[in-house]
Amino acid sequence: MTKKTDCDTDNLAEENVLLPLVLRGVSVAYTDVPVIEEIDLEIRSGEIFGLMGLNGVGKTTMIKSILGLRKQQSGTISIYGHENTSDQSKARLAYLPEKFEPPWFLTGMEFMKFSLSLYKRPFDREEVVEAANGLALDTKALDRRMHTYSKGMRQKLGLMGTLLTGCTLFILDEPMSGLDPRARALVKKMVMNMRSLERTIFLSSHILADMDEICDRVAILHDGKIRYIGTPGELKQRTNKGYLEQAYLEFIEHAC
Repeated sequence: MTKKTDCDTDNLAEENVLLPLVLRGVSVAYTDVPVIEEIDLEIRSGEIFGLMGLNGVGKTTMIKSILGLRKQQSGTISIYGHENTSDQSKARLAYLPEKFEPPWFLTGMEFMKFSLSLYKRPFDREEVVEAANGLALDTKALDRRMHTYSKGMRQKLGLMGTLLTGCTLFILDEPMSGLDPRARALVKKMVMNMRSLERTIFLSSHILADMDEICDRVAILHDGKIRYIGTPGELKQRTNKGYLEQAYLEFIEHAC
């Protein structure tokens, strides 16, 4: 049994009914130029959902809209039945940006204390050390300042600071960025463990082999619109390709 935190719902019945993330007819434009148009998505509780797309198709814009950092021209975004900009939604959501840069003057432990305090989550040094071991992050580094960390080490710390918040919805933008193959395998294991705790993961990545391995469903964003939603296996079967990357390229080449 998992311990409930302030990031968890106050009403378990509500969690069984309301979806973690819903977008209805969401459109966003920059200076009247459409970036994403009429986006409809439903993310289910406890699933790992992957967003695929080429550079510049609107993935970051969509994520900014979900986070309330970019106002949509039309449509609605809700998190567990609440408007995405509401306090109720923000308390349930943790986000890891693609270019994660923690304050250079903090140590790893100080950053973890700060990150957890934002969600009123108690700091447990042993829990942090266990998470660091799970990602092969040298625990001695946790007492060093950020300017001594490599990109991969900072990325691991960012993942820890996100996933240990106890929230029930995580938005991860390129979570494997800067990680070596061993670290990627460990991150995938940690992300998949979140599923067993009924946490929901919405992630964007260009490493489609990882998406194929861990995602329950994926969506293809192309030319500003969602062109496909389904399992990786269904997409491979539909395109008659053995690898998700091949299936994705085949799909956007011929189906759009």
